[in-house]
Amino acid sequence: MKRITVKIKDNPYDIVIGCNLLKKAGLFINRLKVGNQAYIVTHQIINNNFGKILKDSLEKEGIRSVFKIVKDTEKTKSIYISIRLIKDILKIERSNNTFIIALGGGVIGDLVGFTASIYKRGIPYIQIPTTLLGQIDSGIGGKTAVDLKEAKNIIGTFYQPSLVLNDISLLKTLNTKNLRSGLAEAIKYGIIKDGFILDYIQSYLKNIFMFDEKILEEIVWRCAKIKKEIVEIDEKEKKMIRTILNFGHTIGHALETASGYRGYTHGEAISIGMLVALEIGVILGITKEDLLKRIEDLLKNVGLPTRIDKKISLEKIIQAYYHDKKFKGVKNRFVLIKDIGKPIIEENIPLNLIKKVIIKRFS
Repeated sequence: MKRITVKIKDNPYDIVIGCNLLKKAGLFINRLKVGNQAYIVTHQIINNNFGKILKDSLEKEGIRSVFKIVKDTEKTKSIYISIRLIKDILKIERSNNTFIIALGGGVIGDLVGFTASIYKRGIPYIQIPTTLLGQIDSGIGGKTAVDLKEAKNIIGTFYQPSLVLNDISLLKTLNTKNLRSGLAEAIKYGIIKDGFILDYIQSYLKNIFMFDEKILEEIVWRCAKIKKEIVEIDEKEKKMIRTILNFGHTIGHALETASGYRGYTHGEAISIGMLVALEIGVILGITKEDLLKRIEDLLKNVGLPTRIDKKISLEKIIQAYYHDKKFKGVKNRFVLIKDIGKPIIEENIPLNLIKKVIIKRFS
């Protein structure tokens, strides 16, 4: 078991990484003194596989639990679902000291974090990510959000969890598509900070898809460590340091929105978004062409898409892109790559150049 402490002044918390941790969740949570009533948000398959384990673990520590089942789709990340959760919590709270647990992937983690942040101006919440993407990225750092049809993650807050419990054993229930989606984010971390991750994924790809817990734990630990270090320095993205975590997300989020949150998983969209950013860098003389080729080859080996479905219109992609949170006034903002571990932030990239690169990516 590994433990990483996110040292944020007002709310430090631990990321615990290991195998078979869910059985000990009650013990970890009880030590936090966050409450005696857990409101657990999850989806049906996760509940069927792990709900009883979590419930029994909490009961051993005298913590009551109520489960709320939501759909595992991006459309669940809405202000309307968040309000429903709050109304549901009001029914059970009364004399109870309630906290929320997110038991699921990035959708549930974002929804729960946002709901916890606005209910009574903030109540404690716990992240128990069940996807690779959640364990290495979305479950850490306190970014919470819900979507509008116009833009992804456009309504949100910064609100840190009280604990992130990364049980590697839970990843065995993932299908190949979701595992690949998480690997896209891991590749992002490799590009912006730690080239070892890229070599590690390439070397142990077969083991990863066989759900080798030791290999997966190493990937989760390395990515979580990078994110915690960045979040400690720039928790609320005021210093332009945390912005590097958005590499590939500018066009990636636009693709998700343009496809109605149905065409691509988050990781699949980020795969294409990273290649668009790298190619923009090549054209601007910032990125070497062999780096673009190396990353494209790795993404193909993982099984991630590198081309855009021609059914998605360029107009819709650009429309969604204009709603990107990284715009500063009328200036766009892209994370580009000089070399592995050397991201830079560039503003005001010409729209014609962006369109040209996107068009080249259509299948």
